[in-house]
Amino acid sequence: MLTSPSSLATARNRMFESALGWLLFFCAAISVMTTIAVLIILTTETFRFFQSVSPFEFLFGTEWSPLIAPKHYGVLPLISGTLLVVIGASLVAVPLGLASAIYLSEYASPRMRQVIKPTLEILAGIPTVVFGYFALITVTPLLRQLFPELPLFNAASAAIVVGIMILPMVASLCDDALRAVPDSLRHAAYSLGATPFEVTGRVVLPAALSGVFASFVLAISRAIGETMIVTLAAGATPNLTFSPLESIQTMTAYIVELSLGDVPTGDLTYQTLFAVVSILFLITFFLNFIGQRIMLRMREVYQ
Repeated sequence: MLTSPSSLATARNRMFESALGWLLFFCAAISVMTTIAVLIILTTETFRFFQSVSPFEFLFGTEWSPLIAPKHYGVLPLISGTLLVVIGASLVAVPLGLASAIYLSEYASPRMRQVIKPTLEILAGIPTVVFGYFALITVTPLLRQLFPELPLFNAASAAIVVGIMILPMVASLCDDALRAVPDSLRHAAYSLGATPFEVTGRVVLPAALSGVFASFVLAISRAIGETMIVTLAAGATPNLTFSPLESIQTMTAYIVELSLGDVPTGDLTYQTLFAVVSILFLITFFLNFIGQRIMLRMREVYQ
């Protein structure tokens, strides 16, 4: 019995679709298995660390000096340094990024938008090590004109430059969220006699609040994981302080410091690396979880 050419083509298409489906499944499985492997390694090494160091001492201790004697393993100085940079960066990036997005979406002419939007994208492509040296040789001397006693390595300079680094992310994502609001809402508000400022502040921005908040969460998560800027500009002094005018050390900066050293594998000092990474992972995970919950409650769906 002969098989028609159409039947052969159908069989080949089915085989191709099946093979493509398995290939895509394999790609998705790689990412899942990689995540699981990372979590297993972090959990195992962190558990070994806590066999030698009390979790209470680690989480609530105010001194961090695992590399020099007498050794202390209180991670609060690293957490406070990280939060100090993140809060300062948010104060720079969130208002400026949101204002830039509102201008691009609601007020800028098409020609001006074609100039500003690519400029922001270019700013996002600058390597972070360049930002780090920019903070060290430009921002810090400018701050020293206002605060003569400011040390060379300080949290303020790092926070400002990290804010500049995440500014394009906030502006671009907020712009996309604002432009996704249907024009019918704008036209309805204008027909009621609203001014452009009232339309933006009372109609467009509340309607896009879910996407705007998502941009804030992603930018803050990016700031928490930033490494090179804080390593070059903030210093390497684990200092439990809330003053941005002092030298600090963040969790990512400590990871870089330890990774470049000659710490033997399996040593207690080596295991502090995984303990700090676990804290960093939990903070980022918790922040994204809270952000997702808030976005689901605030999300607007338009037909």
